[in-house]
Amino acid sequence: MNGHLKALLADAKLNIAVLLVIVLAAIVGKMTDPAVTNTILEAADQLSANLILVLVAITLGALIADFRWVVGGALTVFAAASVCIEVGVFHYLTINSLLAALIVVLGFASIANVYRRYQAFRH
Repeated sequence: MNGHLKALLADAKLNIAVLLVIVLAAIVGKMTDPAVTNTILEAADQLSANLILVLVAITLGALIADFRWVVGGALTVFAAASVCIEVGVFHYLTINSLLAALIVVLGFASIANVYRRYQAFRH
């Protein structure tokens, strides 16, 4: 079992890195600007109750074998939507809500991808 765990952790480096970045960003944000961090984390908490967003994130993590595509796609969509917000295309969306959606999508997709890898090692 110890060898399986080492292989699983070695295989899921990007997943663990994504989850660590989310946690570290929350910690650093709490130290530097707690008000903004609280609004982003509260928005992420509310978005995690949105079943469609969570199901899409889990589906992305579970079905796309190469997690780099999920991370790259999520970051590309985040960058494009941020530009659209700054240009004024999206009037109803803010960077904070977009960042909250990115946290929810990457978090759930990462956990689903790790679970998928675990199931592959189990069988």
